[in-house]
Amino acid sequence: MEAAPPLPPVYVCSPEYLALCDSLCKVPKRASMVHSLIKAYSLLDHMRIVKPKVASMEEMASFHTDSYLQHLQKVSEEGDDDHPESVEYGLGYDCPTTEGIFDYAAAVGGASITAAQCLMDGKCKVAINWPGGWHHAKKDEASGFCYLNDAVLGILRLRRKFDRILYIDLDLHHGDGVEDAFSFTSKVMTVSLHKFSPGFFPGTGDVSDVGLGKGRYYSVNVPIQDGIQDEKYYQICETVLKEVYTTFNPEAVVLQLGADTIAGDPMCSFNMTPVGIGKCLKYILQWQLATLILGGGGYNLANTARCWTYLTGVILGRTLPSEIPDHEFFTKYGPDYVLEVTPSCRPDRNEPHKVQEILSIIKGNLKHVV
Repeated sequence: MEAAPPLPPVYVCSPEYLALCDSLCKVPKRASMVHSLIKAYSLLDHMRIVKPKVASMEEMASFHTDSYLQHLQKVSEEGDDDHPESVEYGLGYDCPTTEGIFDYAAAVGGASITAAQCLMDGKCKVAINWPGGWHHAKKDEASGFCYLNDAVLGILRLRRKFDRILYIDLDLHHGDGVEDAFSFTSKVMTVSLHKFSPGFFPGTGDVSDVGLGKGRYYSVNVPIQDGIQDEKYYQICETVLKEVYTTFNPEAVVLQLGADTIAGDPMCSFNMTPVGIGKCLKYILQWQLATLILGGGGYNLANTARCWTYLTGVILGRTLPSEIPDHEFFTKYGPDYVLEVTPSCRPDRNEPHKVQEILSIIKGNLKHVV
């Protein structure tokens, strides 16, 4: 008897969901740009499209406090950006309370829960929610433009079935909200590769931050400096993940793939291309575990769409043609209209001896994991 063909990935999406995500003022229309490019490359034909459910108050409260959720709902209905209590909930400045922000948060949280549930029901091995990955939100405060921590909600849902979950965060910024949520448990290991530099948000995630109590050594942080390119990044990522996988032996993976590491991002920090991130993704997929894929940062909108479309191709094992196909947002891909991203001419500030030192510290820390 022949083995059954592998189940297609689940792609969580609906027109209503895209419209809500498009309204996000920091990344206007980004969700639609990503979706349109994936569609233009005919990748939707190879995936199972699942309409996301909106997260209920009860589901969101599996992580967030009732008082925070109630406040977010209240200011969202009124579009009130200067409520006196908002400051203590992290709202304002970085996380403005525009009208409807609660509906957006519930939609993204619900989409990550929907994707997690598909994995639990055995409907797929990989489930994708590109508009998700808002990893900075805390249980009782918004932070770094994240109102609801959909990554945490996805992990908590997966924990109903899977005992040990590995969270991997490849965004430019430290995945502090997810790390904090699970810093006291040995059931969820968090691994974050990120820029770590004085004054750079959120300021946490040094190699010495390893978790607390029962969760000590179950937080892994890989601080990286500006200018890193694909090859060195992949070497670091593979070295750490190989060690993490054999030590922790996860049953499921949640992977945050923020595209603010890509050359051309206004953050102007790392000098990566989608190919480098794609190699890291392939390495993780070869474990063949239930894997929840999330987006995250990415403020050069065309490059973010290029990146996540390329990565969708990697998940599907498909090589995509270089020419951007004609579609609604075609003009945003000038002047070259190709899928590839070229690295900038910037120095790599990661000294080999410093990288080796960090890797050996991490290796030593993981020896403590039982």
